[in-house]
Amino acid sequence: MSYFADIEPVRFKGRDTDDPLAYRFYEPGRQVMGKSMAEHLRIAICYWHSFVWPGTDPFGGQTFERPWFGDTIDAARAKADAAFATFRILGTPFFTFHDRDAAPEGASLKECRANLDAIAEVFEAKMAETGVKLLWGTANLFSHRRYMAGAATNPDPAIFAYAAAQVKAAMDVTHRLGGANYVLWGGREGYETLLNTDMKRELDQMGRFLSMVVEYKHRIGFSGTILIEPKPQEPTKHQYDYDVATVFGLLQRFGLEREVKVNIETGHAVLAGHSFEHEIATAAALGIFGSCDINRNDYQSGWDTDQFPNNHPEVALAIYYILRAGGFTTGGFNFDAKLRRQSIEPQDLIAAHVGGIDTLARGLLSAAAMVEDGGLEGAVADRYAGWEADWAREALAGRSDLASLAARAESAPEPQPRSGRQERLENWVNRFV
Repeated sequence: MSYFADIEPVRFKGRDTDDPLAYRFYEPGRQVMGKSMAEHLRIAICYWHSFVWPGTDPFGGQTFERPWFGDTIDAARAKADAAFATFRILGTPFFTFHDRDAAPEGASLKECRANLDAIAEVFEAKMAETGVKLLWGTANLFSHRRYMAGAATNPDPAIFAYAAAQVKAAMDVTHRLGGANYVLWGGREGYETLLNTDMKRELDQMGRFLSMVVEYKHRIGFSGTILIEPKPQEPTKHQYDYDVATVFGLLQRFGLEREVKVNIETGHAVLAGHSFEHEIATAAALGIFGSCDINRNDYQSGWDTDQFPNNHPEVALAIYYILRAGGFTTGGFNFDAKLRRQSIEPQDLIAAHVGGIDTLARGLLSAAAMVEDGGLEGAVADRYAGWEADWAREALAGRSDLASLAARAESAPEPQPRSGRQERLENWVNRFV
């Protein structure tokens, strides 16, 4: 496409290159712990920030001028051309989309569906031509004014039904395109004030909506994973999908913990007061780890800035816990990241992804080295070694009660605390990053 006419496909040139449009660490075929880098990272480019976002902020309008901008089917086709040209230049294996970013809204649900089907046909042809696959699709249930009070949690059942129709259409297209996952990102599934909110009713609505999504997945034979993306706030003040632990509680309440997993975003983890690796480790511990949106926040800002990742030590720790959890299955790393509004040249879009992909590759190498060394895993095992004793195992297995444990404690020597050795472990991590 002419917009990227002067940009050659990005190649690996090694860490000493000064070419801003070359990979310094990312070698798709390089073997790491028995799998290629491409298989470990499963990198996807998102449709919305990369090809739809106009460069606005709360105090200023559009700064980006893209030849494919417009609310028509012809513009959507041009946007698909630009997207797949980007995937070709970067050599990335996956992409992700929201329905309303891929195709224009339309004057009715029927027209919306027809527009999305028309672009799905374009996607099919381009996917067959390039080999690029769909990591996941989703429906935008937050931008239109009809969703200002939520979608699944809306007080109006007609909007609940409209949202169901929109999700059905997006799921049908995701299934048609062989998507590996389908994501539910509410955005506004929460409330601004309790003064006009029936929380129990809204939670029941949300649970029923999720159940219907799972039921429809099985009805159409979709083999991908259903994912929820936790987000603590922004735009809604109190979100029902605040973080991984909150989502797990919701899934348990409605018996969906074996059907739905989570898509964890770096920026959302930070907004919730957590680290990215905390949310990954929590999801792994609860058995609901699925996929990741990779980006970063500005730590001087209190909102979700969606910047491209460039902090190698932070990414390395996140990938360490992903590797310890067994790695991705249907999930991957989706670049839910956007350019700064002053980055207006075509090369900026490519360079941003090159830097982010290199950050992931470098993080993978560091994480794999940590796993293979085993120092952190050994330190953790040593810290909990006492639980390998027979009496401790019996306590956890339910073969001891409070009284028998109390009797044992009274007859045993006074237990002495052991050092957590945190600083030594932090120093150990720094050997690899």
